[in-house]
Amino acid sequence: MAGIKDIIDSVSGWLRALIDFGLAVILVFVIIDILFPGTTGIIGNIETIVGSFADKGVVGLIALLLFLLVYKK
Repeated sequence: MAGIKDIIDSVSGWLRALIDFGLAVILVFVIIDILFPGTTGIIGNIETIVGSFADKGVVGLIALLLFLLVYKK
């Protein structure tokens, strides 16, 4: 049983590192798009995602909060 736990911990570590890397890349793209507008288009994409949550009203807000809670853990 210890072997399975080690594998799950290893995969979780890799996924966490991959997500952290993805967030760092998104942050770099946001900075590039602020400095040179329209270069990456990431700000428009983020605006679309946030708008889709806002269009759903309370359900969208709850979904966003659940997403943030899951990400924090």
